[in-house]
Amino acid sequence: MHEENRPIRRVIDAGNGLVLTYASMPKPSANRSRPPAPFEAAGSPRTSSSLPAPSAPSDAFLFEIAWEVCNQVGGIYQVVRSKVPLMVERWHDRYCLIGPYVESKAPLEIEPTAATGWLASVIEAVERSGVKVHHGYWLIQGKPRVLLLDHASLAPALPELKAVLRAEHGIEAGAGEPLLDAAITFGEAVRRVLDAAQEELTRVAARKPAAQLRVVAQFHEWQGGLALPVVRRARLPIATVFTTHATQLGRYVASSEDDFYERLPSIDPTAAAARYHVAAQHGIERACANEAHVFTTVSQITAEECTALLGRTPDLVTPNGLNVSRYNVGHDFQTFHANFKQSLHQFTMGYFFPNQRFDLDRTLYLFTSGRFEPHNKGFDLCLEALAQLNAQLKAVRLGVTIVFFVITARPVRSLNPLMLEKRGVLNELTDVCEKIVDQLGDELARRAAAGERLHLDDLVEEYWQLRYRRTQAAFRMETLPPIVTHILEDDQTDPVLNQMRQLKLWNRAEDPVKVVYHPEFITPVNPLWGIEYEQFVRGCHLGLFPSAYEPWGYTPLECMALGTPALSSDLAGFGRYVAETLPDHDQWGLSILPRRGRSFHDAASDLAQRLFQYCLLSRRDRVELRNQVERRSWEFDWSRLGSAYHRAHDLALERLGARTPAR
Repeated sequence: MHEENRPIRRVIDAGNGLVLTYASMPKPSANRSRPPAPFEAAGSPRTSSSLPAPSAPSDAFLFEIAWEVCNQVGGIYQVVRSKVPLMVERWHDRYCLIGPYVESKAPLEIEPTAATGWLASVIEAVERSGVKVHHGYWLIQGKPRVLLLDHASLAPALPELKAVLRAEHGIEAGAGEPLLDAAITFGEAVRRVLDAAQEELTRVAARKPAAQLRVVAQFHEWQGGLALPVVRRARLPIATVFTTHATQLGRYVASSEDDFYERLPSIDPTAAAARYHVAAQHGIERACANEAHVFTTVSQITAEECTALLGRTPDLVTPNGLNVSRYNVGHDFQTFHANFKQSLHQFTMGYFFPNQRFDLDRTLYLFTSGRFEPHNKGFDLCLEALAQLNAQLKAVRLGVTIVFFVITARPVRSLNPLMLEKRGVLNELTDVCEKIVDQLGDELARRAAAGERLHLDDLVEEYWQLRYRRTQAAFRMETLPPIVTHILEDDQTDPVLNQMRQLKLWNRAEDPVKVVYHPEFITPVNPLWGIEYEQFVRGCHLGLFPSAYEPWGYTPLECMALGTPALSSDLAGFGRYVAETLPDHDQWGLSILPRRGRSFHDAASDLAQRLFQYCLLSRRDRVELRNQVERRSWEFDWSRLGSAYHRAHDLALERLGARTPAR
C-alpha cells in the first residue's frame, strides 16, 4: 500500500517535526475511562525550554501564501501571524508572505516599502502582466516582508480561468460565489508571482551560479492554494507544501450530521460535496492535497478526515503553536486576573443586581467562545451540562454562583436598551458613593481624633442621602435579567437562544447558574465592558470548549497562555494532542472531555460532573491551577511545535530534488 493511502497510526516526535507513522487505527471505545479528578491541583509542572530552530537550506527561498495574510477573517490569521517570528528566525531575509490586497485592511497591516534585488524584478514582471503588487513589511513581531496582490483586476479573466480549471483539473466552478471567484483570481495572481520568481532566479543563476536559489511555496487552505496544482501541472521546479487546517466538506458535514468521525469511512466525498453545494471548493482542496510535494494538516484527528475526504493521508502533522511570550506578564498574571475579575464583577452588578443579589466573592465566571457553529463548537453541550449543574447546585446549596458567557458573533440590531440604562444607573450610583466617601474623609478623621462616636447620618449631607436613595430606586427592576445582551435580528430562530429557553435557563434569583448570551465579540468600545477580549479571558475562572468538530482549537490554548484553566474535547485536534502527549493534563488545569463514541447526553452529564468538581475547589486550589496552567502553556510555544513546519519545508525540497513527478 502506498504510504499516502495508509490509515494513520499515531504521531511521533522525530526531532525536526511531528511525523505520522502508518498502521491500522483501532476504533475508540465508547467506554473509555474518565480521569478520576478533573481540575485537581497537583505539584509543580515540568518546565519546557525553547528548541533552537535548525538552519534553513542556504540555497532556498520560502514563500508562504495564505488568504489571511494581512487579512483577518478567521483562525488562520492567528496561525500565520504568530508563527512569523519562528520563520524569520530560520529563513531571515529569504522569507516572504503573499496575501490578497484588501484596501480597507492593508494600511493598518503593512508598512509600504520599495522592493530591491531580484524580488523587485519579479514585482515588475507581475505588474506588467496586469496585477498590482503592494510590497512592504507586516507590522507584527518579526516584521516579515509581504506581497499583497490586487487580484481583483483579474476578474475579467474568470471565464477563461474557470475553463482551465474544468479542463485540466476537473473542477466545475459555477457563477455567483464571490469567495470562490476571489480564490480563483488570487490563485492566478500567486501563480504569476511564482512563475516570475522562478524565471528571475534562473536568470540570476545563469549569471552567478553560486547565487542559485530554489523556491519553497507553503500554501494554507483552499482559498490560498489554487496556484499549487497549476504550478505542479506546469512542472515548475518549485517545492510545494499544502496545509489544510480543516476540510471544507468536513466542516459542513459535521455541523449538520451526528457521529461525523464514526461515519467517515462511509461518506462519499463527491456526493456529499454536491449535496452541501461545495463541490468546487472540495475539488480545489483535493487537488491541492494530492498535487503537493508535501501535504500536512494540524492534528491527527483531521488527518483521518483528510484521508477519507481528500484521498491522501497527510505526510506530517503540523500542530498550531502560539507565541506564548506575547501573552506572558511574568508573576503579574495573578494580579491581572484579580484586576480584570473586577471588570466582570462590574458587568455582573449592572446586569443582575437590579433584580437579585448574590455574593460576588463566591461567584465563578465560566465562558465559551468562537465562530457561530453551536454544535461544532460545543455551545449546545455546554448549555445542557449547565442546566444539569444548575439543578445539582440547587439541591446541595453550596452557596456558589456560576455566571456563564457564550461569546460569539450574530446579526444584531443593538444592545439591549434596558441593560444600557441599568449600566448607566450603576455608573451614577458609583459616582454618588465616591462623592459621599470624599465628603466623609476629612470630617470622619477629625471626629475620630476628637473621640466622638460614629453617626454616619450626621456626616452625610441630606442632599447626598436623598440622591443615594433615588439612584438606588432607579437601579431596581422587577423583570428577570435577560439571557441575551443584544436585540438579535431574529431571536425566534436563533439556536442558542432557543436552547436556553428549552432548558429553562431564565436567570431566576433561585438559579445558581446564570447565563449571558453575548452575540458580539468583546471589545473596549462596548459600553457594557470597556476591556479587550484577552482581558475578559484573564478575569474568568474557566474556559469551556467541548467541541464536536475542531481540527485544532486555539481558544483553550489562549486560555492557558493567559493563566485561565480550560476544557477541550477529544474531538478537537488540540484536545486529542494534549490527551496523547501530556497524560497528566487534568492535574494542571486542562481537562479533556471524551466525546468520541459517546452520546450527547452522556458527554453532557460527564461535563456537568466535572463542573461540579470545579465548584468544590477552594480558592487556593484555583490559584494553584492558574499557576500551573500558565506555566505549562510554554509546552505549546512555536519554539517547540514549529519544528514540524521546518521538517515539511525540508522534505518538500528533498522531494523536489528527487524530481517527484506531478500526480
